[in-house]
Amino acid sequence: MSVKFGVVVFPGSNCDHDAYYSLKKVLGYDVTFLWHKDTSLQDCDVIILPGGFSYGDYLRTGAIARFSPIMKPVIEFANSGGYLIGICNGFQILLEAGLLPGVMLKNKSLQFVCKDVYLSTQNYDTAFTKEIPDKEVLKVPVAHGEGNYFADEETLKDLVKNNRIVFKYTSSTGEVDEKNNPNGSIMNIAGIINEKGNVLGMMPHPERTCNPVLGKTDGVFIFRSLVNNILN
Repeated sequence: MSVKFGVVVFPGSNCDHDAYYSLKKVLGYDVTFLWHKDTSLQDCDVIILPGGFSYGDYLRTGAIARFSPIMKPVIEFANSGGYLIGICNGFQILLEAGLLPGVMLKNKSLQFVCKDVYLSTQNYDTAFTKEIPDKEVLKVPVAHGEGNYFADEETLKDLVKNNRIVFKYTSSTGEVDEKNNPNGSIMNIAGIINEKGNVLGMMPHPERTCNPVLGKTDGVFIFRSLVNNILN
């Protein structure tokens, strides 16, 4: 058995080829592109909503992409337990689609942030994190203007209570503080999962840290965790 990835392509996506290249050329997985106007997921086991500026980020980030024809089967796929990853703009689309709670605000600095950040794993018992070594701090880049995650108090309590916060922005040694929060995200949240644990949304870009040639491979942990979870 092999695991097949589907990378959705929206008008304005600019990390779709990054995801495809890392998964196909570097990691050797079966990958196909899924056009936003299509309604077939082509029997994919994992769907990725990539980063970029879908539909030019008009209205709100992800607000228009949420209504693309491909999103109906994607939502059905996720609700039936299928694995779904939203990266950066993809995370924003997941929020707009109601697959994850909360909203994205403009970065606290009101500036576009593009740099490497450090991530501390908050929950190692997910399909996306089981292969991450204990207490390993990941180095993964961010590139966004609206990555300031916000949710109301009840939502935050639920995320904490049910261990649904997967990643937090930290220092290189794992300290959670305001200094190492690139966008003002509440509680330094960088990634969360849904109640079932099959939908992950994260602002940092793991697909950009898979190639040893670039000297960055921490993103491999996330994709390997998912593939091994499916196969085993």
